[in-house]
Amino acid sequence: MKIFDLKKELNAFTQEQRKKDRSIGLVPTMGALHTGHISLVKKALSENDLVIVSIFVNPTQFDKKDDLDKYPRTFEKDIELLKQVSDQIVVFAPTVDEIYGGDITSESYEFDGLDKVMEGEFRTGHFDGVGTIVELLLRTVAPDKAYFGEKDFQQLQIIRKMSEIKNLPYTIVGCPIEREPNGLAMSSRNERLSKKTREEAGFIYSMLQSAKTKFGTESAIDITDWATSEFEQHPLFDLEYFEIADENTLTPALKIQDNQKYRAFIAVYADGVRLIDNLRLN
Repeated sequence: MKIFDLKKELNAFTQEQRKKDRSIGLVPTMGALHTGHISLVKKALSENDLVIVSIFVNPTQFDKKDDLDKYPRTFEKDIELLKQVSDQIVVFAPTVDEIYGGDITSESYEFDGLDKVMEGEFRTGHFDGVGTIVELLLRTVAPDKAYFGEKDFQQLQIIRKMSEIKNLPYTIVGCPIEREPNGLAMSSRNERLSKKTREEAGFIYSMLQSAKTKFGTESAIDITDWATSEFEQHPLFDLEYFEIADENTLTPALKIQDNQKYRAFIAVYADGVRLIDNLRLN
């Protein structure tokens, strides 16, 4: 397996691959890889000759330094996991200085309001940080396709918008959420949960499923009020938000339109760990 930490070395390698007419897929990650990440890698491998997996904990997308400090870093384990998947994987693991050149700041983007709701409301500057690192990685790797999980669906839509406004020629591919046996969306953060909480956290997905059942017969406001009440009665979880929103604009649904697609979005604290999830409703 080839591992690069310098952009110029990676660029030299990808240029050689282009000369051989090999297609390249990119899977951006922050490491602490799990089955969800591997599903993205396998999807990318099925559609490209070569896959580059970036491993980089991006400081500009963390609004809380404590969260950045606690983010799990398991590089050696990640490499071993990727080696088990394919020999057509290349790892790009740059330092912060290599990416940002000593100026660790985000670009400011206009996301047409996609960044003002849900995650954006509670995580100041987060999506500017996401847009910045994804743009840098896309321009560095210049992949045919880049793969992102739908667990961070708002992030996925913002990356699509960033790619559109920057006129980037790379295809952005969204991939289904991988879940633990109890329905909990797979996340590196799950490792920080106690065994009991991790088992109980299937409640989050069950709430989304119940919201889907109610959708179409009850109003979005009534479903939101119901979900809020249910979480207030659960001792392990602190609900930050439950939102039903238009899938494309992420605008909160006040009145359901027949020709629109909707999702339920949720953010919950458990054991001091922030968990997010979402589910298409129609």
